[in-house]
Amino acid sequence: MTYSVKEIFYTLQGEGAQSGRAAVFCRFAGCNFWSGREQDRANADCSFCDTDFIGTDGPGGGKFKTAAALAEAARVCWDGMADATGTPYIVCTGGEPLMQLDSPLITAFQKKGFEVAVETNGSLPCPPELDWICVSPKSLDKLVQLTGDELKLVYPQTPVKPEDVAHLKFDHFYLQPLDEADHNHVPATLDYCRRHPQWKLSLQTHKILGIA
Repeated sequence: MTYSVKEIFYTLQGEGAQSGRAAVFCRFAGCNFWSGREQDRANADCSFCDTDFIGTDGPGGGKFKTAAALAEAARVCWDGMADATGTPYIVCTGGEPLMQLDSPLITAFQKKGFEVAVETNGSLPCPPELDWICVSPKSLDKLVQLTGDELKLVYPQTPVKPEDVAHLKFDHFYLQPLDEADHNHVPATLDYCRRHPQWKLSLQTHKILGIA
């Protein structure tokens, strides 16, 4: 299998339960909820996406013909920035990473020493080898991954409400304010978390700090 990757970069995880942790991000090209083209946004299953996942032209991006080649590129990225302390951590994201992320690639990452996390919309089942599963639902009808480590829900959104998914089997439940230029959703998100303490607040700290 050839893996199409938009970009590979080293940063700090900005969101959710692993916020602040050093990580390599491997952003896969493509998504099953939106083409990535602005003309298709209004009719997409996820119309508020803020990520460029089209093509393979980002830093470290490209087409990788083997799992081993992609895992090596990720490890080189980690080693170029981090010292020998701590466990190497890779976040597989997109787009929708599970369109490409498979068991052989997860195993290849792990052989390079990585703890492997995924950030997925939950519409595809997660391979069992993953170390950390973060699901961010965008469609109840297409949600098939009903368990994991972290459920991170963008709030508010019409297709999925917190009460629709609060019963699912996750260790952490996060609400993340919808990022809209013309409206501040932080107060409403704070209020919901105060009234429903099952939910914790997730902020996009990478945007606040101005890092990738």
